[in-house]
Amino acid sequence: RIESRAHARRRARASARDITAAFVSSRRSLGTRHVAPPPWARTHPARGLERTFVNAPRRRALRFGSGLGDVAMPNPSVVLATAGYDHTVRFWEATRGVCYRTLQYADSQVNKLEITPDKRYLAAAGNPHIRLFEVNTQNLQPVTSYDGHQGNVTAVGFERDGRWMYSGSDDGTVKIWDLRAGGYQREYESRGAVTCCVLHPNGTELISGDQNGNVRVWDLTQNACSCELVPEVGTAVRSVSIAGDGSLVVAANSSGTCYVWKLQRGAKTTAHFEPLHKLQAHNAYVLKCLLSPDCRLLATTSSDKTVKLWNLDGFKLERTLEGHQRWVWDCVFSVDAAYLVTASSDTSARLWDCASGEAIRIYSGHHKAAVCCALNDSAVDA
Repeated sequence: RIESRAHARRRARASARDITAAFVSSRRSLGTRHVAPPPWARTHPARGLERTFVNAPRRRALRFGSGLGDVAMPNPSVVLATAGYDHTVRFWEATRGVCYRTLQYADSQVNKLEITPDKRYLAAAGNPHIRLFEVNTQNLQPVTSYDGHQGNVTAVGFERDGRWMYSGSDDGTVKIWDLRAGGYQREYESRGAVTCCVLHPNGTELISGDQNGNVRVWDLTQNACSCELVPEVGTAVRSVSIAGDGSLVVAANSSGTCYVWKLQRGAKTTAHFEPLHKLQAHNAYVLKCLLSPDCRLLATTSSDKTVKLWNLDGFKLERTLEGHQRWVWDCVFSVDAAYLVTASSDTSARLWDCASGEAIRIYSGHHKAAVCCALNDSAVDA
């Protein structure tokens, strides 16, 4: 038993060293660019921030629904899942709107879903666990459970190669998990309930928002907070999104406002967010903000039951998507930005055509609020 415990400790230390080496390697391969504190932000002393995103795997859009046939399709090329307060995760045949697989999540409601880049696994974040399920099997049980948070897990995601996972929780922490090892290897204290967290495309920084109204940048190579922004003191940040090319960051809050920053290259300071726009997107809570993969649209979902699509060229309202009967909690774009999937307290999810603003499919099956959705319809070129 003593030898076993010693071996486990050595494995955990090796895993932590591997993660640090991966961050450093990523930073070196990406080059360096710097950013500085904005006028509306108080900042920590900067310790090195944002790097140019290059050498990412090329992603191409699959024809939405391609490869899908029978309801029990064992290996769908388009993976669509929803979850919520009925303690279930449902997989959908995207074009036909048919649920072909249901997973039970007995411990709690499901707050967030994320699919690994290779489409092999689905992470379901609840209270206080994260369960990892296989996507393309009939196994209804989680293959792994990640335990360490002390409250609702409100954010979950994977780095682009699927080697490690990050999470945020209302216990006030952001954590990093090596998928090959047990437990978490990194923990960052936010001093407020974490409501959202996203990974910068450079792979070496996390951006989180919290209930106290703070947006923080966590430098994974320096293992520290490198910048703190406060768009509105005391107004909860509900969602954060970053452009796929690393050029923009958007933070949405409980007053219905979206703050947009431009991330500058070549600045002399190590943390520079240039304020670009302040958008009053809704007159109620903004529950999710999301930049489209082509960096042309900003989607916002709200407690006012609507979804809005904003053109980033001038931040003009392009479409208002109406049809949900209750709060719209989550959304995700298809990889070509032609479609948007939304999840709502009205127990349904919807597939929208972004060009026409029409709901072309309704996914009905949940018995309580559907609060999260995940979609992976991309293919990675060899």
